[in-house]
Amino acid sequence: MTMVRARVRGIYATALTARLLDAGHEVVDASPPIRRRFDAAFGTDPPDVRIETSGDRQGVGAHGAPDALDAVRGLLTDAGRDALAWPDPTPPGAVLDGEVTETLGGGAVVRLRTDDGDAEGYLPYGDVDARVETGDAVRVQVRESAAPWTDRRPELAGELRVGGDLVALEPGSGTRVDARDDEAARELSGMLDLLDLDPPDGWRAVWQPPAVDADTEALTAGLDAAVDAAEELRAAVESGEGCEADDAADGEWLAASDGEGDGAGLGVLDGRNRLRDAPLAAPNAGVWVWFGRESRFGLDDARRTATATMPGHHRVKAGSADASTGVDLAEALCDPAPDAEFPFAVVTDAFGPREGDALRIDHGKPDGRLITLGEGRVTGVDPDGTVAVEREMSGSGTYDGLGVDREAGDVAETSLKEGRWWYPTTYRGRDGTVRGTYVNVCTPVEVFPDAARYVDLHVDVVKLPDGTVERVDDDELDAAVAAGTVPEPLAEKARSVASALENAL
Repeated sequence: MTMVRARVRGIYATALTARLLDAGHEVVDASPPIRRRFDAAFGTDPPDVRIETSGDRQGVGAHGAPDALDAVRGLLTDAGRDALAWPDPTPPGAVLDGEVTETLGGGAVVRLRTDDGDAEGYLPYGDVDARVETGDAVRVQVRESAAPWTDRRPELAGELRVGGDLVALEPGSGTRVDARDDEAARELSGMLDLLDLDPPDGWRAVWQPPAVDADTEALTAGLDAAVDAAEELRAAVESGEGCEADDAADGEWLAASDGEGDGAGLGVLDGRNRLRDAPLAAPNAGVWVWFGRESRFGLDDARRTATATMPGHHRVKAGSADASTGVDLAEALCDPAPDAEFPFAVVTDAFGPREGDALRIDHGKPDGRLITLGEGRVTGVDPDGTVAVEREMSGSGTYDGLGVDREAGDVAETSLKEGRWWYPTTYRGRDGTVRGTYVNVCTPVEVFPDAARYVDLHVDVVKLPDGTVERVDDDELDAAVAAGTVPEPLAEKARSVASALENAL
């Protein structure tokens, strides 16, 4: 087994730390709460993999060396049947070619060329030296990636930057300590001068806050690793320098570098450059993992081995920042019983949704996309976990699977029950006539304060206006299994649920 050094941050940090340590891996640069909860040694060496909670708290992104990422991926995806994973086509640090497709107020939208086809990124104007216009060919580096289920684009920059946790290198000269504590920053600067830890010519070293607590061996190793990575990355970006467009073979590209060793080669390309259809350099691999309700409760069990954990800890924290703070307070005041039921009624009373609130239906797809089916009004909240939502439909198109035209004034009545692997939507005409019922089979429903979330599992059951019951889209589920987007155990659960619904309806 490959031993991996991992850095973990976010609301899943304690649970994932427990799982990593149990598997024989090392956790480095641990936060103060993690250090308090575990009887373990936490080093300061640069990590092989960085695991961080997504901005919307629905899952995590893991990025690092490909071999190390492979070694820990299973720890993320086996938390429950509804943990789904997708490769990141734009991992941080990757250098990609692209074309500007749109200019906005603060930056440009760039269509990027990746191994898996096109992706979009966002290039702030302040992160590129030249003027950017629609149609420009650009060479950029990914600064920050984005989960596929969010509406954010990866953030890009027009110059190289390498490293991260202890020290980053960027074009320029000198050394800077990026720490909030001025006294600690001065002490670290003195230590760096004493150790003669200077970056190579053409690079500026930016030391990060964790470096303040690192020992001399870790500081030296961190700089050495960053220098090696920087030279490898720059060599990859500049490897096409000197090629002429007429002489370039398929797949080759022409560097925009001036060869001065100053980190040039990124930014807006001139007309001689040929865009490459794959990353010019990809020092990191990445994966995004969506946790469903079953997975969150599985992570609760792992967290419970280290500290007091209320039932539904991660489920509540994923709902909102306020709910996350409420969980911390509740666990600080009392020791929750591990066999207690998830307090759905208490959570919804405190944080929503409540009757009269607006609630979105966030319909996840097995390929990582998320589609909002619409926003409705909550018409009822039951303590058993059932939330009724009503939406007024437009008067165009037809209802999927039902073959019935939508008419203005139609109403969709949806019943969402927390933890259930399906939910029904009944469509009624203006006069109350039932126009059909569509039962969506999905991962266990979670009803958060602003949205109900799940991942659609393709196969569904419909009840037509004449009472006929039909099962639909089994072929789409089979195709998803073949494509690797739905694991077979999850597909079997979906088929079992669909069969039970057929019999019940």
